[in-house]
Amino acid sequence: MERPQIGYIGVGLMGLPMVQRLVSLGYPVVACDIAPDRLGAAARAGARPASSPHAAVHGAEFVLLNLPTTAAVEQAVFGERGLADALRPPQLLVDFSTIEVESCKSFAVRLRDTTGCGWVDAPVSGGPPASAAGSLTVMAGGAAEDIERLQSLMADVASRFTRAGPSGSGLAVKMINQLIVGCGHAVMAEALLLAEAAGLDASRIPECLAGGYADSALLQRLYPRMLRRDFAPQGYARQLLKDMEMVNGLAAELKAPVPMTAAALSLYRMLIHLGYAELDSAGLFKLYERN
Repeated sequence: MERPQIGYIGVGLMGLPMVQRLVSLGYPVVACDIAPDRLGAAARAGARPASSPHAAVHGAEFVLLNLPTTAAVEQAVFGERGLADALRPPQLLVDFSTIEVESCKSFAVRLRDTTGCGWVDAPVSGGPPASAAGSLTVMAGGAAEDIERLQSLMADVASRFTRAGPSGSGLAVKMINQLIVGCGHAVMAEALLLAEAAGLDASRIPECLAGGYADSALLQRLYPRMLRRDFAPQGYARQLLKDMEMVNGLAAELKAPVPMTAAALSLYRMLIHLGYAELDSAGLFKLYERN
């Protein structure tokens, strides 16, 4: 079966393993990134490098974004030699980035008005290993017909692909995901601290609690990494801080009280203040470590 051509903007921690997977499955991919080393890695995987987002659009059915900030998405789409200068229907833009909900909504309207093309917000959960394996969880916002067009592609990218509603809905769901994840990191750190302080074999906690109400992916996957003090980035602490700031901002706009989020946010601000921005988000445990 012939695969549609993909334009891919942003081949970093999450984007590169997805590009490698797509190429391995036979998708022709044209990749763009501002970092030459990342673009080189994508080229070595079999993607054709592009000098600008604009240059990655030609011939693509889908243009995928995987970028770190709202500002980076806006620049890639609407900046000089950006995607909006080249996109034409029926091309479809799919943004895997985690950005501000209201900004996404305005970007989608702007793109539709200026190009006639659709925008699907499709933030992900699962980290680089899931990106490489095609087992991401993707929560999507956009027109129903645009979501339907993506079903075949998403079957190769995600184990779960769910339309949450119209534009911005995928990102609103991602904010809830990040609320749970961000607070959960603090809970895992405190659980490990208490287990070690009590003189327990802390490595057995996931086994002891498996199947009970306390069991979770965080307990089975994140807690053991904290136990090993394995803080090599599968996702940067600075990125989770950025997401938690957005969760807090959205809650403030909606006048929704989120005191647990506020506490976790303060911890991440402290972690980054201490110089640990480039560690994995599991590095939050460093705030609890005792010498």
